[in-house]
Amino acid sequence: MHTMWKGSISFGLVNIPIKLHAATENKDIKLRQLHEECHSPVEYKKRCPVCDREVEQEEIVKAYEYAKNKFVVLDEEDLETLKKEQEDKSVEIIDFVKLDEIDPIYFERSYFMSPNEGGTKAYSLLRQALADTGKIGVAKIIIRSKEQLAIVRVYENTLIMETIHFPDEVREVQDVPNVPEEVELSKKELSTAVTLIEQLTEAFDPEKYKDDYRTALLDLIEAKKNNEEVKTAKDPKKPDNVTNLMDALEKSLEKTKGTKKKKATKKKTATGPKKKTS
Repeated sequence: MHTMWKGSISFGLVNIPIKLHAATENKDIKLRQLHEECHSPVEYKKRCPVCDREVEQEEIVKAYEYAKNKFVVLDEEDLETLKKEQEDKSVEIIDFVKLDEIDPIYFERSYFMSPNEGGTKAYSLLRQALADTGKIGVAKIIIRSKEQLAIVRVYENTLIMETIHFPDEVREVQDVPNVPEEVELSKKELSTAVTLIEQLTEAFDPEKYKDDYRTALLDLIEAKKNNEEVKTAKDPKKPDNVTNLMDALEKSLEKTKGTKKKKATKKKTATGPKKKTS
């Protein structure tokens, strides 16, 4: 399993060298966009609308837009220094809380934690202590140049770290449009709804749920492939400068041939028989 972060996490005086591994993967089917006429992949280029030309990667800088068309440019050196200052710190568990105290809206992404060299005993200690108390740890960590709030908990026999949103990243429910206030419901309506929920209630089994759309899309793609309903992209055209160069060479060659014919005609006329004079 690929290691995407190395560091250490601590609680109290206990320090645990760890590695993080992505616990989930996106299995969305990525579809390419083609030009319908020739079935070639469409290119997306970075272009400056003011200079009216394509911009190379080394010409691009990062900036924060604090007002319309007003920017603060941030140098790569500044960002790297800031990133290094934060990443060099050990991840410290700040608090211990109960898992059911955190609403699922805060959860973002999950990472498996494995002990790095020399961290096996401390890893096992934290895992057992969390399991015995039924608590989870709250910590902060820098991942991909972004400070994240995270929780550490036990998942089966493994410690797992889940990044969670900061409170100001969760939008206010008051901003959701058209949410009805309390509506008067009859006892019969509510009783029927509760009964239906109870009849459909069972233990959660994740294996029961499948991505039907992804399965159907893969079947469709395979069927089209088996029926040879495939398209092959054409070779891209030669760059304009090459084409123009060939045109220029061919025209020069034609011009040279024409010049040689004229010279040969003039030479033949000059060496021909002279007219007699009376």
